[in-house]
Amino acid sequence: MEKSIRKYFWIFALPTMAAFTIGFIVPFLYGIFLSFCKFTTVTDWSWVGFQNYTRIFVVNGIVDKSFLHSIWYTALFTVVSVLIINLVSCGIAMALTKGIKGTNLFRTVFFLPNLIGGIVLSYVWLMIFNSILQNYSKTIVSSQWSAFWGLVIVVCWQQIGYMMIIYIAGIQNIPPELIEAAKIDGASSWQLIRYVTLPMLMPTITICTFLTLTNGFKLFDQNLALTGGNPGKMSQLLALNIYDTMYGTNGWQGVGQAKAVIFFILVALIALIQNKITTSKEVQD
Repeated sequence: MEKSIRKYFWIFALPTMAAFTIGFIVPFLYGIFLSFCKFTTVTDWSWVGFQNYTRIFVVNGIVDKSFLHSIWYTALFTVVSVLIINLVSCGIAMALTKGIKGTNLFRTVFFLPNLIGGIVLSYVWLMIFNSILQNYSKTIVSSQWSAFWGLVIVVCWQQIGYMMIIYIAGIQNIPPELIEAAKIDGASSWQLIRYVTLPMLMPTITICTFLTLTNGFKLFDQNLALTGGNPGKMSQLLALNIYDTMYGTNGWQGVGQAKAVIFFILVALIALIQNKITTSKEVQD
């Protein structure tokens, strides 16, 4: 059986590899190439070298701070949302694995927001926010910080339930004998969480942190629907800033593509560093 698998595995792997190459590898590499070109379509291009990369930061001799602003704004948003989502979802998961009555109902209720699309969800929350803020003669885009916290609330409300399910699976995978042994040794509830539950949950924490980190940096649809980058592009996250560059200014497609390449490198590096740090803290069998 093993000999047959080794002999014919390429027949089964070929369709998947072909689809991956056509759907991801080729467009990705061609996108990097286009970042060095001025183009209107993928077949109508002219080579400009690093000009697109310089135009990201300097336009006609004037420093353009919009991209740098979107970077630190996105970084701050990601840090805040990652902390809130993981802390709250882990706390809820611990509470819902205590055998309390109605656990299945609570799990379903917390998970439901994740089933709603980001655009629809953002428009619903936009009406809620503006109906509340109109009493103070304000809207969600009155300032970049009201827009910031609006985005944090929407994203946390949507993703906490999904991460909760992953944490519940991780908690239920902890060997019961470890919990019993710690209780017999006289461990308090806090000691049980600190020295048993959290170390055994590190693989789950790695997964959830990776997902929330990358989702935070890549957030687009909620940003577009909830704030649209207003006021004055001050609430633009990175993905929306790239979209606005690509389609908001004629002749700037190459600059937008260059921003996308920088965006990919930035997110990949941060995700790899995060994965390395959290993986190193996992308990070895």
